[in-house]
Amino acid sequence: MAEMNGNSETQFQIPKIKFTKLFINGEFVDSVSGNTFETIDPRNEEVIARISEGDKEDIDLAVKAAREAFDNGPWPRLSAAERRRIMLKFADLIIENAEEIAALDAMDAGKLFVPVKNMDIPAAAEIIRYYAGAADKIHGTTLKMSREMQGYTLLEPIGVVGHIIPWNFPTQMFLMKVGPALAAGCTMIVKPAEQTPLSALYYAQLAKQAGVPDGVINVVTGFGSTAGAALCSHMDVDKISFTGSTEVGRLVMQAAALSNLKPVSLELGGKSPFIVFDDVDVDKVAPLALVGILFNKGEICVAGSRLFIQEGIYDKFVKKLEQMVKTWVVGDPFDPNSHQGPQVDKKQYERVLSYIEHGKREGAKLLTGGNALDRKGYFIEPTIFIDVEDDMKIAKEEIFGPVLAVMKFKTVEEVIKRANCTNYGLAAGVMTNNLNIANTVSRSIRAGVIWINCYFAFDPDCPYGGYKCSGFERDLGMEGLHKYLQVKSVATPIYNSPWL
Repeated sequence: MAEMNGNSETQFQIPKIKFTKLFINGEFVDSVSGNTFETIDPRNEEVIARISEGDKEDIDLAVKAAREAFDNGPWPRLSAAERRRIMLKFADLIIENAEEIAALDAMDAGKLFVPVKNMDIPAAAEIIRYYAGAADKIHGTTLKMSREMQGYTLLEPIGVVGHIIPWNFPTQMFLMKVGPALAAGCTMIVKPAEQTPLSALYYAQLAKQAGVPDGVINVVTGFGSTAGAALCSHMDVDKISFTGSTEVGRLVMQAAALSNLKPVSLELGGKSPFIVFDDVDVDKVAPLALVGILFNKGEICVAGSRLFIQEGIYDKFVKKLEQMVKTWVVGDPFDPNSHQGPQVDKKQYERVLSYIEHGKREGAKLLTGGNALDRKGYFIEPTIFIDVEDDMKIAKEEIFGPVLAVMKFKTVEEVIKRANCTNYGLAAGVMTNNLNIANTVSRSIRAGVIWINCYFAFDPDCPYGGYKCSGFERDLGMEGLHKYLQVKSVATPIYNSPWL
């Protein structure tokens, strides 16, 4: 184990990588081809490990294991109470290993170690506990039939599920997908992002340690164009749950439709408006707006990347943002003094920098940042553009980095129209002390999540998903469970009815 690079007050040791192979039917195995790929540390651009590269043949094996586990294995047939017990043990093991898992996500994704350890992982474990508690509350309804018949519905697990998860929140996305599918009684194949495979493999072995039967959770690492595509088009997969870009979401839908017409749930991109009215306390709201774009180095689909400020406080608010950014530390994610780590990989790093150049060329005024850090690794300065126009590229397209577009508005009606002038509809923030304005704007914005006087207010019980090109169906909440269930209606004639 290597000693941490950084100024940690405690001597944390970076763990040795334990799991690099595919996890199929309860065992770690090499890919059929024997091929591997490198997973890169974005802090220093060095290779962390070589990971087995799954392809179509490996997806076939994983699906076969999941199908056997669903059709003939114990998991869908266990009592809900027993599934709950195993899931709660899984959550306990996650907490017990939080430090090691946090290190994996910090190395693999450039995420800040301390927040991942103290917030992300405990919150993700709570998602497992939430769905463990829901496992024995899955039931249908009694129907009021219009004829002399008894009718009721059953909720049954949908079957074999393919989960395709993104690289920005490897831990939370894995457990947000796996948790409700486990509670429903499904079996599954998880295809983590090729940039961040390490924690997914770690979670697979924790699930087995907790008592999840072989074949229920399978993890196939590899690339979207090969392993991901094979999973989406597989005839023996009953549902796909995908979180990622809108562009890839379209390909997922197409593959699912052209195979066995399997249902798809999509949580896609966003260009969320963060709307600030002039009745707020600037000193309280400005830090929220800054975190709304810089949290997780902007690699979050609900980032408040379009900041609308009412004209009465525009200059004061912008000045406050400029002051706060000066204290924002970009550095090693293992250093507890860092506020922002590196972008996940070179491709994303170059993408963000290209958008910054677009903003400069289009005439937006650069308030802060705008450059890469002069050091090894994929570090970018927090970048704020002011006086941005709605038709500029940086105001229309998802950047997925620490780049904020600031715009001025006058009236409630104006900002509603401008906020909705986007292909996306994932989230929005509304900052005001006026209840009428809060209600009006929250009901008018076409987005799946509206946060009033708060931001990033996630909770296991609060459904999360998008409108328009931000996708459909929901993660979290009971809606996140129901998408892994299907409704079966049962009707029976009542004795002596004319049906007999």
